[in-house]
Amino acid sequence: MTLRVTIIGLGLIGGSIGLALRQGKADAEIAGHTRNFDRARLAQKRGAIDRAEWNLPAAVERADLVVVATPAAAVREVFAHIAPHLRAGAVVTDVASTKQQVLAWAEELLPPSVSFVGGHPMAGKEQAGIEAADAALFQGCVYCVLPGRGASDEAVNLVLKLVEAVGGRPYFLDPAEHDSYVAAISHLPFLLSATLVNAVATSPAWRDLSRLAAGGFRDVTRLASGDPVMHRDICATNRESIRRWVEQFRRELDRMAGLIAADEAGLEAAFDQAKKRRDEWLAERQRAQLPGGPATTS
Repeated sequence: MTLRVTIIGLGLIGGSIGLALRQGKADAEIAGHTRNFDRARLAQKRGAIDRAEWNLPAAVERADLVVVATPAAAVREVFAHIAPHLRAGAVVTDVASTKQQVLAWAEELLPPSVSFVGGHPMAGKEQAGIEAADAALFQGCVYCVLPGRGASDEAVNLVLKLVEAVGGRPYFLDPAEHDSYVAAISHLPFLLSATLVNAVATSPAWRDLSRLAAGGFRDVTRLASGDPVMHRDICATNRESIRRWVEQFRRELDRMAGLIAADEAGLEAAFDQAKKRRDEWLAERQRAQLPGGPATTS
């Protein structure tokens, strides 16, 4: 039986899901919806979708599985628009980087005849758009799965099949834990990257500094090239967790400043501790064959 899938939002993640399903030869008919005509045409040309559907109700009314791949702040509007047009028994999932707010919107807006299973693939690039979509983007990545209240076992299993079809490794966790964890390991790194660029580039010496900047500056600031709208929405839907981790980082930065000022031995110990912890993390990822280890560039 052919699975009818509709992907709403044909950027990096939505496009990559479509490409991955196609490369994995999943028995699925994939429709795509986006407000951008050129993006939809390119998604179809690249093979991420079988057809583009400009009318959102028409895009979802026959779908077995709807994947909402829009920026986080747009998810509520999408839920409100599609809710009256979903068939009974349909399954809705998403790929937003924050989950508590999305799950609350799903419970508020989606009909009880529909199951919602939240999702978040821990994969991405600093580039955005269908042009950057990659069928291999999710290979080996942890893919968070967060069933909504009342989601059926069949719905959860369908989303698990999607995760496995695109190459991800499903990982169940609580929405509050998810938002706190990703604030630390995903959202905070972006803020640090963007803040470093702004701090240095506003210097009167930036013209000369930019000529000297090389691999270290490039690598630490890579995330600052990410989609500003997406990251704005992430901060708007995960404010408290992100603020807590920003304060934690501020305290650690103050500690480092103190060590620089008066404790060379303590500073070396702090650097040594950081090196050991990062090396252990990389080794563990390599053992688990997860992206982000020494042999990968994601």
